[in-house]
Amino acid sequence: MRISPFRFAALLSCAPLSVAGAQAAKPSATAQPAPPTQDYLVFTVAESADQLALVRFGPKGARIERQQRVGMMPTEINGPHGVSVSPDGKSYYISIAHGTPYGTFWKFSTADDQMLGRITLGLFPATIQTTPDGTLAFVVNFNLHGEMVPSSVSVVSTEEMVEIARITTCTMPHGSRVNPQGTNQYSACMMDDILAEIDTRSLEVSRHFMLGKGKEMGMPGPPGAMKHAGHAPAASHDAAMAAATSVQCSPTWAQPSAKGDKIYVACNKSNEIVEIDYKTWAMTRRINAGDGVYNLAVSPDGKLLIATNKRGKSISVFDLATGAETVRIPTFKGVVHGVVISPDNRYAFVTEEGKGSEPGILEIFDLKTFTSVATVELGQQAAGIDFFRMEPAK
Repeated sequence: MRISPFRFAALLSCAPLSVAGAQAAKPSATAQPAPPTQDYLVFTVAESADQLALVRFGPKGARIERQQRVGMMPTEINGPHGVSVSPDGKSYYISIAHGTPYGTFWKFSTADDQMLGRITLGLFPATIQTTPDGTLAFVVNFNLHGEMVPSSVSVVSTEEMVEIARITTCTMPHGSRVNPQGTNQYSACMMDDILAEIDTRSLEVSRHFMLGKGKEMGMPGPPGAMKHAGHAPAASHDAAMAAATSVQCSPTWAQPSAKGDKIYVACNKSNEIVEIDYKTWAMTRRINAGDGVYNLAVSPDGKLLIATNKRGKSISVFDLATGAETVRIPTFKGVVHGVVISPDNRYAFVTEEGKGSEPGILEIFDLKTFTSVATVELGQQAAGIDFFRMEPAK
C-alpha cells in the first residue's frame, strides 16, 4: 500500500483537539528580553524548496548567512528532510528523501558547502544524527510512499561515506537520536506504536518498547519479537489499513535526556509524551502535551524539554523535574516542525513549514522570557534543523 503526502498529513492530524496542560502563553508587553551578545548559527533545510540555509542570529538580528539548492533532480522536488552537523563542526549531512526510487545521503563542508560525498540509502531517508565521536551517522528510512511494512535504519561510516548496515526496525521509523554516551540509537515508528533501541556497537536492535496506552511494555531483542505482541508485518491491504487505524500513540520522535537515563517519545496522535527509564526499560511518566506534538529537544543542562506542536501552532516548554508544562507559546506560523536548543540553554530555534504555497520560517524563542524574538523566512516546508556553533558577534 502506498501512502501519499496527503495521507501522511491526515495521519498527523487524526487526533482530537486537546487543551490539556498549560494554557497558551500570551506575549507580555512588559517582557523585554536582553539581546544576544554573540552570534548563533544553525543549519536548516526546506523540503519543498530543496533549500539548505545557514542562519545567523545575534545582536544585529537574524538573517540567512548563505544558502544553496540541494539534490540531483533539477526539474523535480528532491525533498531534503534531515540535517546533522558533525561533532567537530567541519561537515554536515543531509538526507534527501526522494529519488528513483531510493533516497540519498549527502556530506558537505561547513566552511564552503562543498560536497564531500554522496550515497544511496533506503526509501525516504529522514531524520539523522551522528554518534558523539562523529564516526557513524544513523538515518531512518521513513518509507513514506512504500508498502506499510517494517522499514529500517541505515548506519553510515561518515569518513568513507559507506553504508555499513541497514537494520530493520518497525513501520515508518522517524526521529533518529543517539544517547550522550553514544552507545544506543533510538527511533519511533508511527504505524507500530513502537520505540526501537539499537546498540551502536553490535548494530542490532537491542530492545523495543510498546507505547500504546494501557499496553506499555518493554521487550528485549530484535523486531522478530514483535510478533508475540501481534505486530507481524501486514499481510494484505486490509490488514495494513487496520494497523494504521489501531495505533494509539503514532510516535514521531524519540529523545534521550541530557544524561541518557530517560527517553522521551512524542505521541503525535494522542497528544502525549511518554517517559521511559533507560535502566528498567519501563514507563515512568505519561505527560499531557500540545496538539500534534511532533519533535522534541532537551536543553543541554537537562532542565527543559521543548516540544513542537504540529497541529497546535505552538511550542511547549516542560520542566523535567516535575513533568509540568511551564508554558505553551504560540508560533508565528502553523505546521510546526523541528527544534534545537543552543548549547548555552538560552534559545530554542524552531522550523515552521507553513501551509500550501506560503514560505516556511525559522522562529527563535528566548528561553529566559519565553518570548519569540526573531523570525527568518525560509523555503516552503521548512523541516530539519541542527545547531552549528556560537561565535563572537560580528
